[in-house]
Amino acid sequence: MKKVLNLLLVVTIVGLAYICYRSIMGPIEFDAEREYREKAIIARLIDIRTAQVEYRNIKKIGYADNFDSLIDFVKTEKMPIIKQEGELNDEQLQRGLTEAKAIAIIEKAKKTNNWKEVEKEGLMNFRRDTMWIALADTLYPQGYAIDSLAFVPFGNGVKFEIETSVDTTKAGAPQYLFEARTPYETYLKGINDQEMNNLISIMKSMNRYCGLKVGDVQMPNNNAGNWE
Repeated sequence: MKKVLNLLLVVTIVGLAYICYRSIMGPIEFDAEREYREKAIIARLIDIRTAQVEYRNIKKIGYADNFDSLIDFVKTEKMPIIKQEGELNDEQLQRGLTEAKAIAIIEKAKKTNNWKEVEKEGLMNFRRDTMWIALADTLYPQGYAIDSLAFVPFGNGVKFEIETSVDTTKAGAPQYLFEARTPYETYLKGINDQEMNNLISIMKSMNRYCGLKVGDVQMPNNNAGNWE
């Protein structure tokens, strides 16, 4: 009987030691995995913001309210790039010659095949050529998977939620707003659900969004992320 009691005591001690160990390591492991996953999600949200800003600047009709429109825009839109050769010198500038005038003189010569004025103004080595390149190549590294913009890393195929609105509360032109977000449950569930629920409770008590997001459709925030 004494041996049985000793064995039960050892098992109890080991069990308590393991519980203590997990109570310490559980939150540490959860925080480490959360940080690892959120780095990838934040990077994706920044990429979404980059695309939305270009969409707004070029379209001038607000932000894209769905990923199909946003991704198609990034894939098909082209941006002008000016290739420059030569500069106007002080003497030319003093004569009132500007970049616009110089370009106009050269374009006229191209159409008429008369280069006398170009030679007269000393513009033979002056060139401003417009080249068009894919918008995606200016925003993201070569080979970037544009279709991945919609999907939450570690989200098992779940897409980011995307929403737009227009703020008309202030005088003047309306202010367009957008928000892209994903809740904790999408990318943290299964790591340590108790720690995830504790995190959600803390964020709710602070009246903050329980997850990661960029932009805000309720209040203008210059498209900031809630991690910034």
